[in-house]
Amino acid sequence: MPTMESEPHRARKMAESFGVDADRYDRTRPHYPDALVERITATSPGTDILDVGAGTGIAARQFQAAGCTVLGVEPDARMADYARQRGLEVEVARFEDWDPAGRVFDAAIAATAWHWVDPVAGAAKAAQVLRPGGRLAAFWNVFQPPPEVVTATAEVYRRVVPDSPLRFNAQSAGQDSNPYQALLDKAADGMRQAGGFGAPEQWRFDWEQNYTRDQWLDQVPTHGSATQLPPDKLAEVLASIGAAVDAVGGSFTMHYTTVLITAART
Repeated sequence: MPTMESEPHRARKMAESFGVDADRYDRTRPHYPDALVERITATSPGTDILDVGAGTGIAARQFQAAGCTVLGVEPDARMADYARQRGLEVEVARFEDWDPAGRVFDAAIAATAWHWVDPVAGAAKAAQVLRPGGRLAAFWNVFQPPPEVVTATAEVYRRVVPDSPLRFNAQSAGQDSNPYQALLDKAADGMRQAGGFGAPEQWRFDWEQNYTRDQWLDQVPTHGSATQLPPDKLAEVLASIGAAVDAVGGSFTMHYTTVLITAART
């Protein structure tokens, strides 16, 4: 499982590296449970959504399909351009520096992106642009591959990129582990420190997705620990992980838990 250093929002080179292959990112990254979209929209005062760190628009398109109007804010111009080509309105900026120009929203979401935002400054900006009762919701997909795949991934990353801000920890392969809990706690603390929000709540949604060897190896280069690897090191990472998937039969069922921290604007 990947774990983060204490202040990933300061790793700007990595934070803005995902647009190196925006098409692969959009094609391979998992979506989010429909139940999550439904619960956020049902507990917000309306359907005007701000998507913080919108990326290629994976989550934004799900909210659009649910009848919402979505504006994205994305620091990587390549990702923003990809999202625009697929019908999303996006403005290029770091969220902390973004000018809302007096606009207000019913919910501010961050789909696997809030760790790239300063948790206090970001929450303060969200409080500025949310209507009373508007919801700030930051969520991540926590994935649990088979232990053999986790172990092989941890070993090859320790060897190839030992100083990466993203770590792969074989000890977190257990089904009950949540390596993202530190991110959830930090986001909740940011909401409390920024003020303007009620008590943060934590939600979770469990689901599964099947991957073949090729499907999983297609996604691996989009992970933050791999986006900046030179071709030879990336090839070494993919070979080791591919061998591990072969060893478990060439495919596997990924157990996902989508974890969410949220609070309503007072």
